[in-house]
Amino acid sequence: MSRLPNSLRELISRLPNPFRALILYIGFALARAGLIDRHRVVRTTDLAWPRIVTGIARMSKNAVDVAMVGVAVGTSAVAGVGFAGPYWGLAFAFGGGVAGGTIALVSQRYSAEAFGELGDAVRSSVLLAVAITLPVSAAFWLFAPALIDVLSSNEAAIAYGADYLRVVGLGVPFAALNLVGSRILVGCDDAYTAMQVRAGGAVANIALSALFIFGFGWGVEGAAVGTVLSNVLAVGGFTVGLVRGSAPLIGEFPVAIDPTGSYLNPGMLRDLVEIGVPVGARNLVWTAAEFPMLAILDVFGENTVAAFVIARRIWGIMNTPGWGFGLASSSLVGQELGVERPDEAEAYARDIIRFSVATYAVSAVLIAVFATDIVSLFAESPDSPEIPIAVNLVYAACAAVIFQGVSGGAAGPLDAAGDTKIPFASQFLGMFCVSIPLAYVGAHDATPAIDLPLVGLTVPEVALPAIGLWGLYFAFMAETTIPAAINYLRFRSGKWKKISEAYRPEATADD
Repeated sequence: MSRLPNSLRELISRLPNPFRALILYIGFALARAGLIDRHRVVRTTDLAWPRIVTGIARMSKNAVDVAMVGVAVGTSAVAGVGFAGPYWGLAFAFGGGVAGGTIALVSQRYSAEAFGELGDAVRSSVLLAVAITLPVSAAFWLFAPALIDVLSSNEAAIAYGADYLRVVGLGVPFAALNLVGSRILVGCDDAYTAMQVRAGGAVANIALSALFIFGFGWGVEGAAVGTVLSNVLAVGGFTVGLVRGSAPLIGEFPVAIDPTGSYLNPGMLRDLVEIGVPVGARNLVWTAAEFPMLAILDVFGENTVAAFVIARRIWGIMNTPGWGFGLASSSLVGQELGVERPDEAEAYARDIIRFSVATYAVSAVLIAVFATDIVSLFAESPDSPEIPIAVNLVYAACAAVIFQGVSGGAAGPLDAAGDTKIPFASQFLGMFCVSIPLAYVGAHDATPAIDLPLVGLTVPEVALPAIGLWGLYFAFMAETTIPAAINYLRFRSGKWKKISEAYRPEATADD
């Protein structure tokens, strides 16, 4: 009799792996065309596919939550969850900033076998993530109605959004720690274990939300409770695995971290802040941009808000290749920089950008073909008025997301090198200087007059073209094409390789 698998890793390894196979197929096709190196295809895929699966699981979880809320409660509830979305996104902006510093420091120390410094980086990351997110969680619990009221005048949507935000805010610190735990493992060349923990949490989230929404009748609060509990479970998995070096059902972890060591390492905290603040700010751009965007959408009406929320959930699923390729690039480039091979680091980054764009194109085509069927899953009935609006927004997203492959792929090596300011600036320009103004033009046919009493001037009302929903379509394009151009030009300049010298292991040891 054959032995039963003693870990989830061993069990999964016996199953067919269509995700890895599909990504390898795309990569080998590019290799046959002479566009990328075959060896780099395999190594990149081994790091990228688990992260992509994690992303699909997490984004699908978000999409399923919205779909269940829409079916169980209605359009106003979908809009309310959408208004709460950018506030919940602060967990990923702040946590992602810390995690961006974590992967840069961990990957370089892992390849250089500086395990003492690696432990210091992990403990410092945990401390920083908790310190940043606890006040955010408290604010959501205390001021949820006022925070949602800023974005909408729809009383029903405000009530639903406040109920959701108050409860889901309890999970903010756990969501941030999940990001840190994932980046630790990816930086140690092990995206597979991170996938098991986080994707397992996403599956648990779907099951819990279904139980609470339909079984207990808790509505939007049920979706929020499911999200909180699933994040707690995932943090527990990371904690046990990183402390013991292994976890039940999951298996071995690549490193074991002593939890009793020092958490106040000034050098590590300084490096985490220097690298992580621009990364967090870049993530915050996405989140912060949703506040004015949702306020603008409120002018279009509840159906357009719901359609946009649906389209953004589908966009999230399409964007998952960037999760894998961006982190694979950060890890592989960081490891090559850690052992003083900057030319090989650049070669990896260049190949991963091409690999990423091709994979995004496949994803976009598949979603575009089935756009109407996918959108219909989010509505109360096939005749719901938000469906045609959402379908057109999804088509725009399919065109825009391909440029995200360039933007995210080029940002990966910059993040690994600690050159994180340019990706932040590029995202800020794309979102706040172009994307949001285009959406505003779509919603208004004139700008209001603005008084400037300090200089004694009045800016008169300005007529704008009435482009309607086309403003939203163009907004999708702007938020990816502009960062793609700027990030790629920065990568081509090679300046990031020089910047990386300040964050390599020996640089920290000399401090």
